[in-house]
Amino acid sequence: MAGLPEQYGMELTKWRSNLHTGMCRTRQNKRGHKGGSVLAHHPNQLAHFAFCTTLLLAALGASEAQAEPKGRGPPSFSPGIGPPSFSSAFGSPASGPDLPGGGAGGGAGNAVPIEGLYDRKRDAVSDTVRRTPHGSNDRQAAERIGDTKDQLGKGLPGPQPSRPSRVPPAGEQRFVASEVLVALPSNFTPQALDALARRHRLVRVESQAIGLTGTTFHRWQITDQRSVADIIRALEADTGVRAAQPNYRFTLQQTQGRAAGDYQYALEKLRLPEAHQLVTGDSVLVAVIDNGIDTAHPEFAARIARSFDATERPQPPGHHGTGITGAIAAHVLLTGVAPAARILAIRAFTPTGKGDEAASTSLTVLKSIDWAVSNGARVINMSFAGPRDPELALALAAAAKKGVVLVAAAGNAGPKAAPLYPAADPNVIAVTATDPDDKLLVRASRGHHIAVAAPGVNILAPAPSGTYQIMTGTSVAAAQVSGIVALLLEAKPDLTPQAVRKALLASARDLGPKGRDDQFGAGLADAYGAVQSLTASPARAPVANVSTGR
Repeated sequence: MAGLPEQYGMELTKWRSNLHTGMCRTRQNKRGHKGGSVLAHHPNQLAHFAFCTTLLLAALGASEAQAEPKGRGPPSFSPGIGPPSFSSAFGSPASGPDLPGGGAGGGAGNAVPIEGLYDRKRDAVSDTVRRTPHGSNDRQAAERIGDTKDQLGKGLPGPQPSRPSRVPPAGEQRFVASEVLVALPSNFTPQALDALARRHRLVRVESQAIGLTGTTFHRWQITDQRSVADIIRALEADTGVRAAQPNYRFTLQQTQGRAAGDYQYALEKLRLPEAHQLVTGDSVLVAVIDNGIDTAHPEFAARIARSFDATERPQPPGHHGTGITGAIAAHVLLTGVAPAARILAIRAFTPTGKGDEAASTSLTVLKSIDWAVSNGARVINMSFAGPRDPELALALAAAAKKGVVLVAAAGNAGPKAAPLYPAADPNVIAVTATDPDDKLLVRASRGHHIAVAAPGVNILAPAPSGTYQIMTGTSVAAAQVSGIVALLLEAKPDLTPQAVRKALLASARDLGPKGRDDQFGAGLADAYGAVQSLTASPARAPVANVSTGR
């Protein structure tokens, strides 16, 4: 009886021997049992069996108590498997002092239902009395493991699993200084929300359910002089809070453009005339998250599928958003990369009052992505940049898992800047900008995350009120690549985001240092080459001329 205390092992060995002897001496053949045998029990055998089974359970309890500190968990039992209960025939088994316990496992009173008892997952512990090392029935301990909902907002007792902190990195200032985003379980009551706000001295501003991640976010205002970092630390210590983070700021990525001699040189650079002989992005839904689009512009006639204002602050159409949309879907005086694509126009950026600058926040961008995915977007163009945002990363991963292709501008922060997001996210295709001479935009951000380059200097594009403008920046370059993605999805609608990335990188024309680099990525995007890689039939080997000699 390896692993059992000595006194239990000796008793059980003795019982097993007696049981065997008692059975064997009463073995006899009975009529109707051909060659078989029936066991007639010794008069006191059932009592011995019940007593020793009780000892076995107590021994297992002692063994379990010794094993758990060494990292070995208790054995698991399937429902309906294991020793039978004898309480109905012999009364309740004795507990604690009534049986030898060795000071560890308790007595036979520990023989209770165990289904769900050893499930370590949160919320999976059944309402079964939990066995403790001291033999006591600690129902509160079991409830503590299972109670993770905290519907009253009072925080959860006991130690909780560690989670990464979302306190902004040292030196990071690209967030709203007087706000914090708090993620809470969806079953939080209004009373619980009010209690949590009072506890942390915050004022609720708005709430938004993000379907992609199954999270309800609450935007709260800080009304005193406390820093965002201090508020987040306090909220993270409150076990009723799923997550807390800054409401980060993102900006559109455009610089001032100048008139160019060849106003649509991108057509030739991307080999679009050849590609348009095969596909035009027909009916592929491309979401443009920007500062508003002039949906009445002639270049977008019959191309706007739906519109959504995530800012809830009416503003006139933006130059940036209108130009980005034109690079994708213009089809009257100009030719976009995917002139037959359909646009989901999303306003997420508003003017900051600093020139032409427009900005957005984490919550507004999350709402925009969530709306785009729920409305069937196959491609999401994100011509903006900002800091790394943990919750945005979760939303992007969820969108990619649903098959949505994500494209973003690398950013215009310069060659020495840290990677910008969402372009640096692993689920996003990061695009940099080149000029008519295939030179890199001087202000373009760089890094190993850069996937491909596209024309982004002095690009003629639509502007509000039926006018036109010259655009420069990684923003418009990203739009060009979003258009190429639409072409690929028309050619092969079941393409995954990974397959799209592969087609873009494999067909790109190498620029700069040989091979992939931190400036141009795989090189200049090639719309025709990418589409051909999907539609061309495999080349057949030439048939050799065979002559027969006579």
